Amino acid sequence: MAFQNIIFEKDKGIARIIINRLDKRNALNVETREEIRDVLEQIRKDKNIFVLIFRGSGDKSFVAGADVNVLKKFSPMGMFEYMNNLGQKLYNDIENFPIPTIALVNGFAFGGGCELALACDIRLASENAKFGMTEILLGFIPGGGATQKLPRLIGAGLAKELMFTGKVIDAREAERIGLVNRTVPLKDLDSEGLAIAEKICSLSPIAIRVCKEAINQAAQTSLKAGLAYEVMAEALCFSTEDRSEGIQAFLDKRPAQFKGR
Repeated sequence: MAFQNIIFEKDKGIARIIINRLDKRNALNVETREEIRDVLEQIRKDKNIFVLIFRGSGDKSFVAGADVNVLKKFSPMGMFEYMNNLGQKLYNDIENFPIPTIALVNGFAFGGGCELALACDIRLASENAKFGMTEILLGFIPGGGATQKLPRLIGAGLAKELMFTGKVIDAREAERIGLVNRTVPLKDLDSEGLAIAEKICSLSPIAIRVCKEAINQAAQTSLKAGLAYEVMAEALCFSTEDRSEGIQAFLDKRPAQFKGR
């Protein structure tokens, strides 16, 4: 399938979705969101993909937010439908995607771009990255999940400051407050992301998946329920061939050969 707004690549178990609207600083319009949604469905069906990486095309912008020319046309009900199909729902689908996701934030990550990064499991930022929840400057609020997810990640006080003021922060500040895992030179961003992806690909995909699901439960349920979920997830791992292989490889002092079974 040919795409107009994204580049889709896959190689050795790793898929990449590259937002490719350089003239719009990779801002997300409806068509781009639809293409991302369609690729997610392709990846979901591909049992040979174990990690998904998001990146913006070029070196100046990850995603500069939603396309304002699109937003200005929405009626209240139009926005309601948009958020429940291609807005908040899309970000939720990424957050709950069955394989790990990595955001390589190169340059601007404003509004919906910051929310796309928030939806990913792991976030690396280049030294030129800038982050901001800038919706308030246009008279509305973040609608892709940030009002709920950002406070859980960095604390309510810092999240409110960013969302109430539209303040833009640099990569080092984003790292300091826990918005990103770490900051790296732009020239190393792709190689650092690839190293993480390759490490994940070398491990048991079943264990990785249930681990992700268990961690995601922490933000959605009580501690008691989350711990009960963890017990069941651990028991599931002990029904797999990967668990037997992992333990035997450890005892044999050799690298494990996980098969996802």
